[in-house]
Order: sequence, then structure tokens, then C-alpha cells
Amino acid sequence: MSELFDEVDEDVRRDQLKQIWDRYSIFIVAGALLIVAAVGGWRGYEYLQMQKAVETGKAFDAAVELADQAKHAEAEAAFGKLAATAPAGYRMLARLREAAEVGSRDPQAAVKMYDDISVDRSIGAVEQDLAKVRAGGLLLETATYPTMLQRLEASTTPTATFRHSARELLALSAWRANDNAAARKWLDLIANDGETPSGLRSRAEALQALLPPVAKS
Repeated sequence: MSELFDEVDEDVRRDQLKQIWDRYSIFIVAGALLIVAAVGGWRGYEYLQMQKAVETGKAFDAAVELADQAKHAEAEAAFGKLAATAPAGYRMLARLREAAEVGSRDPQAAVKMYDDISVDRSIGAVEQDLAKVRAGGLLLETATYPTMLQRLEASTTPTATFRHSARELLALSAWRANDNAAARKWLDLIANDGETPSGLRSRAEALQALLPPVAKS
């Protein structure tokens, strides 16, 4: 008797499944096709993005080679194109390199480009800080010490990535302005920072030797 009931239950389940399939088969097939299409589309998108990254990398390397060969006009154009069309990471690097190439012919224009980067919230704080320091390097010969201080003081904090370069620029600017007290302040910060690069430390020591002795009280 139990076997009979089992056969009946099996027939009932088979009929139920057939009814479900007859009613919803078009939706099931369509859903399966959509899943296959979505997976295929995503794989295709990933492939295209990878190809674009490879092509962008090659274009960036070619622009760097132009810069290394002192072909500044060609390098500037190449970096400018990448700054306008490349993915975010390369675009930021290209903007920095483009500004550097512009700096070889028009420092003030390059400063403006660096300033634009330094306030661009779409990029990281480290890149913004680098732009500030590079702008300061271009302004060292022309800007007053108060102007340099306003621009770079925030980049000299103990946790700032480019604090060593910012401190050196401020020490040089103060020295050019005959502000010996300010120059010593920045040189002392350089000397007392255990992470100061050796080359920069040596330059700071050389500048320290040029300062007049501290007056005894």
C-alpha cells in the first residue's frame, strides 16, 4: 500500500512541476539568458579595462622617455593628452608630469597647474601635498619668505610625506631673505628628524655653516 501512495505522490509532484514549467518556463529561460549575458558583459568589460590600462601604461612610458630625452614640447603634449583621457591613477600622474614639463618654459604657468592640483579633492592628500612642494620649488627664486611660509608651512608637520623638501625650501627662502632665525628653525627641524634623507641633511649642514654664529646672551 505504501508503494502505491509513493507512486501517487510522485505523479502529483511531476504534474506540479510540469504546471510550473508550462507557466513560468519563458521567465526561467529569460533569467538564465540574462545571467549568462551579464557575466559575459562583465568579463568583456574587465578585458577592455585591462587592455586600456596596458595601452595607457605604454603611452605614459613613452611620454616619460620623451621627457628624459629633453623633448619637452612633445612630452608636454603627451602628458597633456593622458591628463585628459587616462584612467584616474594615470591621469593624476600625467597632470603632475605635464606641470613639470610646462615649468621648463613657463614657471608661473606651471605653478598655476600645481596649485590647481593641490586643491583638487578628487585626488589624494599626498598628491596634493606634492603639488604644493613642487610649486614652492618653482617659486623659490621669486617669492618672498612670508609667501613661501604661507604656501608650505602646512607641509612641514612631522607626519607630512614631503616635509623634508618643504623644510629645505623654507630654510633656503629664509636664508635668501636674511632671516637667520627662521633659517635656523627649519635647519634644526631637518637636523633633528631621524628620517631626513642623507643628501638633504648634508645640504642643510652646508647651509647652516653659511649662517652667522648665534649671538651669546
